[in-house]
Amino acid sequence: MKEKRKKISILGCGWLGLPLAEQLIQQGFFIKGSTTTKEKEAVLLQNKIQPFIVSLSEKKIVGNIEDFLQNSEILIINIPPKLRKENAENFVQKIENLIPFIEQSTIKKVLFVSSISVYADEFPIVEINENSIPNPTTESGKQLLETEKLLLSNPNFQTTIIRLGGLIGKNRHPVYYLAGKTNLPNPEAPINFISQENAISLLVKLIKTSKEIKIVNGVDQNHRTRQEFYTSEAKRLNLIVPQFNKNTISKGKKVR
Repeated sequence: MKEKRKKISILGCGWLGLPLAEQLIQQGFFIKGSTTTKEKEAVLLQNKIQPFIVSLSEKKIVGNIEDFLQNSEILIINIPPKLRKENAENFVQKIENLIPFIEQSTIKKVLFVSSISVYADEFPIVEINENSIPNPTTESGKQLLETEKLLLSNPNFQTTIIRLGGLIGKNRHPVYYLAGKTNLPNPEAPINFISQENAISLLVKLIKTSKEIKIVNGVDQNHRTRQEFYTSEAKRLNLIVPQFNKNTISKGKKVR
C-alpha cells in the first residue's frame, strides 16, 4: 500500500516560501500554499503547489482558511509585519485571528518565521544566542516578539520560532540600496545575514526533526563588519562603494 505524503501548509509563498515549497515537494511532501493575488495562484499551480488565496487582516481572514489548514500536520507562518506608516497594521492581532482556525484544524506543529530584530543593536556590540533575552527596540521587533509569545503559549500545537537574520540571495541584496551612499553609520557592526539557500535548509531540517525545539536563530556565521562586507560586495558587483562614517561609535549584535 502506497504511503500517504505528509501535508504541509505554507502561509506566505513569496521570495522564501515558494522555493521552500519546491524543495519540500522534491522531498516527497504535499504542499498547500497561500498567496494574496489571483496572478500568483497560477505560479503556485505551475510548481505543483495546491494554491489558496488567503489574506489576513486585523479584523478578518479572507479566503478558505479552513481548507488551507485541513489535513495538514505542519503549518509554516511566513508573513512579515507590514509596518510602513501609511499602511501600518497590528500584526499580533492578525495572528491572533488565525489561532482559532489552527486549533480547530489537524495542525500539530507550527513553524513561525520571525526575525533577529527581536534582539536590539547595542553598544558595546553584544553576542547573542537562543538563550539571550529579547529586547526589541523597533516596532517590527516588538510585534514579532509578542506574536512569538502568543504562539509558544498555546497548548494546542507545538511551536518552533525561527529568528532569521537578514535574508540575502538571488535578486535580493542590500548593497544595491546602499551603493553610492555616504556618511553611513555603524562601520564596525557585524553583519547578520542568512542566504536563501541556508534559510531553506534550516527550515527543512526543523520540519523533519522529531525533537521539540522552541527557538532557533538562523544566521550565516560570517560576521564581517558592515564596512568590510558592503565594500567588497559593491566591488564584486561593480557598484559605487558606499562610504561609512568612521567617527561614529558602532553599535550592533553578533547573532549565533
